[in-house]
Amino acid sequence: MERIILYIFSYLTEGFIVFHYFSCLFTPRFRAVIRISTLTFLYLILFFLAFFEISWLNAIAFILVNGIFLFTQYRFKFFHGILHLSMITAIMATTEIVVYSIVSKFAPHFYTNSQNSLALILFTIFSKILFLLIVFLLILATSKHKFQQNPTDHSTPLLVLIPIASIFIVLTFITIGEASFSIFSVNTLVTISAFSLLIINLLVFGINQYNQKKNQEFTDMQLLLQKESDLLQYYEMLLNHNENQGILIHDFRKHLQSISLLNKEKANDKIDAYIHYLLQSSDLSDTAKICDNKMLNAILCRYKRRCMEEHLTFHADIRSQSIDFLENFSLTSLFCNLLDNSIEASIGIPDGFIELRVQKKENTPFVIITVINSCRKNPISLDGKLLTSKRNAGKNHGFGMKSIKKTVKLYGGDMEVYYDSSTYTFHSLITLRDNKHPYRENSNFSKYW
Repeated sequence: MERIILYIFSYLTEGFIVFHYFSCLFTPRFRAVIRISTLTFLYLILFFLAFFEISWLNAIAFILVNGIFLFTQYRFKFFHGILHLSMITAIMATTEIVVYSIVSKFAPHFYTNSQNSLALILFTIFSKILFLLIVFLLILATSKHKFQQNPTDHSTPLLVLIPIASIFIVLTFITIGEASFSIFSVNTLVTISAFSLLIINLLVFGINQYNQKKNQEFTDMQLLLQKESDLLQYYEMLLNHNENQGILIHDFRKHLQSISLLNKEKANDKIDAYIHYLLQSSDLSDTAKICDNKMLNAILCRYKRRCMEEHLTFHADIRSQSIDFLENFSLTSLFCNLLDNSIEASIGIPDGFIELRVQKKENTPFVIITVINSCRKNPISLDGKLLTSKRNAGKNHGFGMKSIKKTVKLYGGDMEVYYDSSTYTFHSLITLRDNKHPYRENSNFSKYW
């Protein structure tokens, strides 16, 4: 029974370490729940094979199980994955050999004098803590750029001191076990303390990885909010430009009259200078009216030009006063992220197009936003997540969609996305609620959909 419990604890520890190692270095294909379930099933195979007590079988099974987990649950370059799979296997085997050698020299009679269960427990815990320490150091080394993004965080390297201190504590336990192997109460306390020590190390490692992930997500979200704030300022400047352009056009007749007077005076140099000034004025740059909302019109004009640069057809049908209830910041976050995603998916596709429709449901507080864009393949994964075609998929990926959902939630709306494989198009349907609408007390989304 003791051996079964020890095997369970040992493989849980190994699975925990391997899971975090691969998750820190590679981009997951599926959600954490699917990855954990897959790893649990695979390690159950290792658990049952361990009872045969065949070393070469356990070693081969360890490589195969972790290889299957890595290749089915993560995205990576083939040789990069093989390298890290080999490294994790070598580290696992080396730690057990090193621990056996250290204990043999540090306490030469421990394996012969101590009770078999205590010797096996301390040997396992010692090797797992050393395994955790080396993997932790390896993650720090291979993911160094992640920590450089937050130079004020110096806590992570200091956490290495915890497994190092734990190794010395385990050596102390081994000394106690060798000196008092016949005292049952001492052996029991040493066993409980050793297990507790390993649990503490695993908790520290797991909590640190969780905090690192959350801190990175928080940093990325702050950068996205800053980007949206900058976009808002840009569009406000663009609105000001359009206003200045309207003023210039309004005064253009007066400018022509001035030029006519100069022409009568035969002041050709002054005429040239006057015309040159007008032509160089930024207020004369091209503008267009796509919708009656000034902010949204500025946004759509920018993306229309971008679509022309990428050889994409852009069509927008925005019904009058349909989204006037949206604040400028929400308007920028929603439509910029929607159109960024649509352009990203459509680039490089022959006859690629983007269609945007915004309409208000009659006699309801609901506004329906529909975006249809060309898409070469289904971007929705099996677990419902949207995949990206960006080269740096692991960086800032998914935050645009989070920003969209945040805006949709703010206005009490709903969002649905799907892929039409027959037309190779991706569809986004968003419903927003105008809380200032006079019919809001009787409104129900399912009723009007």
